[in-house]
Amino acid sequence: MPTPEDRVVVLAGKELFLRTEHTDHLRRILKAEHGDCEFVKFEGQSCDPADVLDECRSFGLMAVHKLVVVDDAELFVNAGTRPMLERYCGSPSDQATLVLRAATWRPGNLDKLIAKVGLVIKCDEITPDRAAKWAVRRADKTHGVRLDPKTAGMLVERSGSDLGRLDSDLAKLAAGAGPEGTITPQLVSELVGLTREEDAWALQSLLLAGDAETLLRELRVVMGNSKSDAAVPVSYAMCDLARKLVGAAEGFGQRKNPMQISKDLGIWGPSQGPILDAARRLGVRKARGLFDRAIEVDAGIKSGMDAEIALETLALRFAAG
Repeated sequence: MPTPEDRVVVLAGKELFLRTEHTDHLRRILKAEHGDCEFVKFEGQSCDPADVLDECRSFGLMAVHKLVVVDDAELFVNAGTRPMLERYCGSPSDQATLVLRAATWRPGNLDKLIAKVGLVIKCDEITPDRAAKWAVRRADKTHGVRLDPKTAGMLVERSGSDLGRLDSDLAKLAAGAGPEGTITPQLVSELVGLTREEDAWALQSLLLAGDAETLLRELRVVMGNSKSDAAVPVSYAMCDLARKLVGAAEGFGQRKNPMQISKDLGIWGPSQGPILDAARRLGVRKARGLFDRAIEVDAGIKSGMDAEIALETLALRFAAG
């Protein structure tokens, strides 16, 4: 965990909730240490590095310490800005804490300099088992209710391993259980029922993860739990993901930068890194083949094709890359 003495902190990984949690923790301890803390945030894809570092070095008007955060820092830190950042890490301001939040992070000489004045914290996506253990602790410490490991596993099976969504569902379940109550399997079934739209879109992250076993299990949960036909939103989600992969792969082929590709395709947030990484890995030819097959499956389902078999086969093709 970051401390008040850290002057440069990197929060790197695709788990947005963890990046936010670490930032909130740092903000709290800096307020406790300094009496107050001014919060300043920059967008990595558009900010000027000189403005960020000037903000770190200037004195705050309302507080004695600043927390300066740069989001999408993977776009902010590049060959042109690294020398400037390395110089800053060699002599960081005592009046500010610089936080770089990134979905992906490439280790280099900058990391060695950061280690002397701060730290790099991994905020990677976690496995379902770890998510269940986290949910048990979170239910007790944050929400004041009990959650046994088996019921936690059931919750993760429905909510997925995204900690932000898990925490939101835990808050809802805690309200249903009451103060110092217990989250039961029945309560999970009643309050965290899978919906077609939400979970069809949640499948996109699983389609890119390469874990065929988990993907098929979650796909069957979505398809089997819906009271109405789930095939249409699931198929649409797969087609949309394949379309973005083609567009991103073509963008890389045209030597566009990741920021421009993301803007053109409307890819932002936690899905940005995985989609761009997958597009690079697939290349244009494979991405187009995947998109063509997704369109064929979508049309076939609407014409009477066995939706379950068709979507499972298509899902395995996504997982295989």
